[in-house]
Amino acid sequence: MIDVVLADEEATLALGARLGHACRKEGAIIFLLGTLGTGKTTLARGILQALGHKGTVKSPTYTLVEPYILNQQQIYHFDLYRLTDPQELEFMGIQDYFTPGAIILIEWPERALSWLPPPDLQISLGYLGIGSRSARLEAKTERGQHLLHPIS
Repeated sequence: MIDVVLADEEATLALGARLGHACRKEGAIIFLLGTLGTGKTTLARGILQALGHKGTVKSPTYTLVEPYILNQQQIYHFDLYRLTDPQELEFMGIQDYFTPGAIILIEWPERALSWLPPPDLQISLGYLGIGSRSARLEAKTERGQHLLHPIS
């Protein structure tokens, strides 16, 4: 487990960049936990930019998932905040997204835990004070341990 102080948005993007570089080779399932405004989408943006994304990164709150293919790597950014029934995930074929080597970023995973595979990393974001946040990174698998090694 690693605790990181995120003084500002740039620090959150930088952590995301380190994570993006770390999971580039193997892929990963990453759960992003935290209340509204704690930086989940900003962290996802840092990951995506490190993997080569140049455009806007917005939370896929209404579409549930935003797919990206960057340098032949599949990345799926989920936001389950507005999920009304976890069974919706089965209807959209959620299991088809969890392919070997894919990077899966899931905001609000607690809304559908029984429908999701376990994460490699769980990142809990929270407030520390005005403008600053914290991130707790927990490896949940051996792959997650490998991903944390360059972060620590």
